[in-house]
Amino acid sequence: MKAINAIRMGGVDVLPIVEGGKGVSISTGVTSGHWAAGGGTGTFSAVNADSFEPDGTLIPQVYHGRTRRERHEELVQYAIRGGIAQARQAHEIAGGQGRIHANILWEMGGAERVITGVLENAKGLIHGLTCGAGMPYRLSDIAARFNVHYYPIVSSSRAFSALWKRAYSKAASLLGGVVYEDPWLAGGHNGLSNSEDPKRPEDPFPRVLALRKLMRTFGLGETPIIMAGGVWWLEEWQDWIDNPELGPIAFQFGTRPLLTRESPIGEAWKQRLVTLKEGDVFLNHFSPTGFYSSAVNNHFIQELRARNDRQVAYTTEPVGEHVAEFGVGPRKRVVYLTPADFSHVRAWEAAGFVEALRTPDSTLVFVTPDQSRQILADQVACMGCLSTCRFSNWEQHEPDFSTGKKADPRSFCIQKTLQDIGNAKDDPVAVDNNLMFSGHNAYRFATDPFYGNGFVPTVRQLVERILTGR
Repeated sequence: MKAINAIRMGGVDVLPIVEGGKGVSISTGVTSGHWAAGGGTGTFSAVNADSFEPDGTLIPQVYHGRTRRERHEELVQYAIRGGIAQARQAHEIAGGQGRIHANILWEMGGAERVITGVLENAKGLIHGLTCGAGMPYRLSDIAARFNVHYYPIVSSSRAFSALWKRAYSKAASLLGGVVYEDPWLAGGHNGLSNSEDPKRPEDPFPRVLALRKLMRTFGLGETPIIMAGGVWWLEEWQDWIDNPELGPIAFQFGTRPLLTRESPIGEAWKQRLVTLKEGDVFLNHFSPTGFYSSAVNNHFIQELRARNDRQVAYTTEPVGEHVAEFGVGPRKRVVYLTPADFSHVRAWEAAGFVEALRTPDSTLVFVTPDQSRQILADQVACMGCLSTCRFSNWEQHEPDFSTGKKADPRSFCIQKTLQDIGNAKDDPVAVDNNLMFSGHNAYRFATDPFYGNGFVPTVRQLVERILTGR
């Protein structure tokens, strides 16, 4: 195994290992502070982060506003207070070692307001901004305003080219690195483009090499690329380390820090991780962001898959084969199905899926009455956690604060499910019935001897282990 030497990143020498940011409330000031204390780059999530009372008691994120706009304002204030709290925690634990980054989701509701509010009140505590899920053109403007380095997350050289030409070239000195996130293997939201097949993963080396070649044309030959997604043992990446073709490379670990003593996830979640098998993480298109995402194929995902399978197209007038009349809703407004689909609907109704919900794509999905009530309640309770949400049709821009489309019952309230699984801690039922983001390598917890006999390392022990190549 090659020696793991420090590289220059963000103006300082640090170990080339980065903690991947995981929101909501999973990558915290505690985990990132300990990672930085080990000499690497710790990353806390500034996506609706937790905040605390002076005595350390967690402040529940309860929304009292009567309208979505009012609840959105509450959410922004919760997020700012939480980001400040996490930055202070991380700074104190790191003790001046390593680097502390804040991770934001560009498609998060009020993203610019949140990170600006955090940086204004945590000056000197945050060394870098990591940002993905979208095209964060204004990331460099925010970084320049507060004189911090920025680290855009991209999944192709084409995406970085667009960002550089439109915005980043104006703040080149603060570009601390570029995160290449493998769109097939990374956990959370994935940057698959319309031209890429979600079922056909591509080798990351040619894609990262293309990114480096592009960066060199912009004078960025010494700016680190951070490889994210699919990284487990560094010895498996020896050909990348000190490779003159690739230039400076760091490696991001998102999944492995979940199973540490400092990780805030509950015992039930940690126990589930060590039972996963290859293929148990599912690349899906259910997220209300519209992006692909990777999550454990638990009951929550299975229900979404089944819901989407119980779907038929309809017309409002008899057209072609759509001649079978079907009544939708309490008033039984007539739409038209094909005879084959009508037969499927009767079978679903016989199984208890008697509620037909319209989608923006002129289809109906069939759910139970309880599921229907829960979907509608979640849509009504929307607090605008995303800039645009297909589940609730929220959009953060005036004057209507709406996408103008029907709310899509094939998706889900991402804020609710992430808060539920983050706060459930030790409830295996909650772990099975909420979204559990994960990278596709999570099955390796069960086979990696480091975790044998139920061993759960501290963050420092994990960092030390990673530096051995394993």
